[in-house]
Amino acid sequence: QVRLVESGGGTVQAGGSLRLACAVSGHNPDDYYMAWFRQGGGNEREGIAAIDSEGTTTYADSVKGRFTISTDNAANTLYLQMNNLKPEDTAMYYCAAERRSTRTYATIQMLPHGFGAWGRGTRVSVSS
Repeated sequence: QVRLVESGGGTVQAGGSLRLACAVSGHNPDDYYMAWFRQGGGNEREGIAAIDSEGTTTYADSVKGRFTISTDNAANTLYLQMNNLKPEDTAMYYCAAERRSTRTYATIQMLPHGFGAWGRGTRVSVSS
């Protein structure tokens, strides 16, 4: 059973940066498709960045050019580097994973129902 634990959230001013980390245990990272989601302000959970085992990345338009997803397989950790943060980035951020063997169209499209494993989240607040 894969286990995901997020860290690195906090409060920053607009224009600042944060790096989120997701510690992954219980599986071989190469077997999984990994992603970051966020949910805030009464909105639905939104997929913002994903990475596959070959390092191919996908980003939502809302974060493209500002956020970078990466993995350190030796450390079994997924990262999200967030630069030029805006107040609208305020949300709870979640790490998610889905096995490569069971990924679906929803997984590729970064939809929540395409992922079977979730962390508990870390909160990011951006002040103006």
